[in-house]
Amino acid sequence: MIKVVDIFAGPGGLGEGFSAFSASGRPAFDVVLSVEMEHFAFETLKLRTFFRQFLGAVPPHYYRFLRRDISIEELYATHEAEARKAEAQCWNTRLGPGGEPSENVRQRIGKAVGREENWVLIGGPPCQAYSLAGRSRNLGNPDYDPKKDGRQRLYVEYLQILGEHRPAAFIMENVKGLLSATVGKVGMFQRILDDLRDPKLALAREGRATVGCGKGGYRIYSLTDRQTSMDDDPQTAVIRAENYGVPQARHRVILLGIRDDLGGPPPGTLISQASVPVDSIIGGMPRLRSGLSESLDSPGEWQKCLTSQLDSRWATVGATQAGNADVGRIVRTALRKAEPPKADRGGEFVAGEAVLSHSADWFLDSRLKGLCNHSTRGHMRSDLYRYLYAACYAEVFGRSPTLEQFPKDLLPNHGSVGPALKSGGNFSDRFRVQLAHRPSTTIMSHISKDGHYYIHPDPHQCRSLTVREAARLQTFPDNYFFCGPRTAQYVQVGNAVPPLLAKQIAEIVYRVLNRRAKG
Repeated sequence: MIKVVDIFAGPGGLGEGFSAFSASGRPAFDVVLSVEMEHFAFETLKLRTFFRQFLGAVPPHYYRFLRRDISIEELYATHEAEARKAEAQCWNTRLGPGGEPSENVRQRIGKAVGREENWVLIGGPPCQAYSLAGRSRNLGNPDYDPKKDGRQRLYVEYLQILGEHRPAAFIMENVKGLLSATVGKVGMFQRILDDLRDPKLALAREGRATVGCGKGGYRIYSLTDRQTSMDDDPQTAVIRAENYGVPQARHRVILLGIRDDLGGPPPGTLISQASVPVDSIIGGMPRLRSGLSESLDSPGEWQKCLTSQLDSRWATVGATQAGNADVGRIVRTALRKAEPPKADRGGEFVAGEAVLSHSADWFLDSRLKGLCNHSTRGHMRSDLYRYLYAACYAEVFGRSPTLEQFPKDLLPNHGSVGPALKSGGNFSDRFRVQLAHRPSTTIMSHISKDGHYYIHPDPHQCRSLTVREAARLQTFPDNYFFCGPRTAQYVQVGNAVPPLLAKQIAEIVYRVLNRRAKG
């Protein structure tokens, strides 16, 4: 197997895709080291690394843990050898300024890859400093100096590894905002391209030691376009995940680097696939109800909360005037038929058979007999009404309503509402329902803060997405458990690379390196 080192690994989306790719019926890649600084993401990585030790013959204890019958400590104690190996392959540490000393990183990677030259580096430096949202926040901070923001230079840790260890190939992922990011009037994307092509020269510019760096650099490729240079058109670096079988409109910069001493023709590109709608991925999951965050929460109170609105102004005159008669009719039908679902609000494990109409072999595990990480959040009563209305509106018009398309009685009591109604600003789509017949919008870590941008398309559930639903849209298999409290689970899912996309990228990398091995 080809060894892989995953840095800035998050919960392991890239590593999962590489681990899942098989050639001639056998795993082609072995993730020998995953590096992540966040504690709960590290625990998720360690658990998944433990899972992979069994090469498909996963013991019953793993499923007992997912079903919450035993603790994770009991699981690891039952399989001590596999747990120790998983611990050795995962490293909970910070890379970059103020983090792990470079010498320690050098030794740990050297130990993981040994004398192997035909290995792969994957991962993406944290992207807050490059994202459009992050840059907008920074502009509002008069004390912010991009030259002093260590996150702007975390990609230098990539350069250090490339220069010192010379992996055969690398995959580097980052946000689309990288294309327009600048530091000191220098465009970061072109700077990064140039630096990746000659890591040693870049490290010298950054004042880094280059004594242990080898000669040569990398050829950088787009994974979607062979005809246009990324220097001429940076947009060719962007992968639109919805074009490759991912049920989510996720647009990310992903670069493929091939060591320049590896001959042969340019690598292949991703193959376009049909669009995958939200409903085909989460539509067959157990129905759940939202919780009530500001009052007594119970199935009966939830039902009363909804049915009490049947004769309300927003559900009668308001819904008809803001939407149309069809929206009003669907709203009142949903309120009238409000009935607590059998699975109630779900939980860390929900028993039952999962139904899936797309990619069942990828997502489902017959031994699981249910779903994990599938519990709902509590919402204000007024938000339940907004979620229900938004889902009904989308059912009629095929799009999510903006604030001006809500009944006046449902408008939030927020200072941004008035300006948004006048100008159609950023706040105007504050409540965004995911459309059943289309890929979802981008699952971001912001989903951990509130669910307003991630409303479930079924008006009878009137809630935001669960962690498992978000994980499905990110293409994590159902037996992939996210550790930590629910907020931390949401952050992990939102920060990840979709594993199903990563698997397709792994195939391209494998063909390049396998061709080299045969040559």
